[in-house]
Amino acid sequence: MKKMFYFQFLAVIAMLFAANFALAQDEAEPSKLTFSGSADAYFRTNLTAKNGEGAQAPVTSFANLPGFSLGMFNLIGSYEGEKVGFVGDLVFGPRGQDAVFASFPSNNIVNQLYMYWNVNEKVTLTMGNFNTFLGYEVISPTSNFNYSTSYMFSYGPFSHSGLKADFSLSDDATLMLGVFNPTDLTEFNPLGTYTLGAQLGYKGVYLNFLYGDQDGRLDKDEVYEDETSSSGALFQVDLTAGFDVTEELYVGANATYNSVAPGELAKGNTISKIDGDAAGFYGVAAYLQYKTSDAFALGFRGESFGEVKGGYGIIGAYDTGGAANIIGLTLSGNVSIGELKLIPELRVDMASQEIFVNASSKATKSLASFLLAAVYSF
Repeated sequence: MKKMFYFQFLAVIAMLFAANFALAQDEAEPSKLTFSGSADAYFRTNLTAKNGEGAQAPVTSFANLPGFSLGMFNLIGSYEGEKVGFVGDLVFGPRGQDAVFASFPSNNIVNQLYMYWNVNEKVTLTMGNFNTFLGYEVISPTSNFNYSTSYMFSYGPFSHSGLKADFSLSDDATLMLGVFNPTDLTEFNPLGTYTLGAQLGYKGVYLNFLYGDQDGRLDKDEVYEDETSSSGALFQVDLTAGFDVTEELYVGANATYNSVAPGELAKGNTISKIDGDAAGFYGVAAYLQYKTSDAFALGFRGESFGEVKGGYGIIGAYDTGGAANIIGLTLSGNVSIGELKLIPELRVDMASQEIFVNASSKATKSLASFLLAAVYSF
């Protein structure tokens, strides 16, 4: 563990030294090597449930630790050439570790690492590890209005490793096609299966697709001593949109459907198909943001999220037929003080069954919480 920390520390020092060297160059010839990033921390407390050790939180990503908690330190180095370039994105802290959860401990600071080639004005090829193109929200808290995240974002993909081609079809239309490792397997591919991705964009509306086997296939030539199962292919279709209605009012939307087909079951040298319907989740969310001044804006996220056929066990309780749903309502403020953004946030989650526990230790269907986040961008 000490060696891993030393390597991480040296990586940060090296990047900061390079940044300082780049800034010291002749201003008449500015370097194309640039550095940016962020730092964030937050305070979170339950309003209708107990706090402290073992305290409940919405089962979404990143903003779910009790009391005063750390987010992450994010350092991004990029080089933008006329034809080629690269991006290296390092993350440190709980939020960063959650974002790269499928990485090995020796490499769990790399959020993105990719190279690109602008083939011409219409085509760009990118290879490496990059954050997902699905969903409305992103990993970095600097690019989200709400500090806590939605269910759809939390259980959709975070990152892909592979090769993608971006096409500019017109001034208003874009197309992306890609082939990737299974979702979030960012360092290499131990499974031997691949996932296809596509995105079609038009005037701020993006339709996204993901399809492929995520856990490998059973080997018909192997003898399985224990009963072993493999899921079928994952399919996800996702729609995002965002518009400035006025200079003050912004409206965004996200809708998604994710399913995994029944797979196979192996015992001994026999492999059989698993009967049944696809399990998965679906959701829809609306985002409203109103800017009252350069220093303050108010935003609301309303999300409806559900699972079918038992889903992935996200919500944790199911009606007859293996279905469950939850509604999340989040009201956030954005207070800007130079490069520092303060985000006070009130959130209420309401489930179809009693999956939460209130302050009296009784089962309940809802949980209300408050957090205050501080996000600094540089």
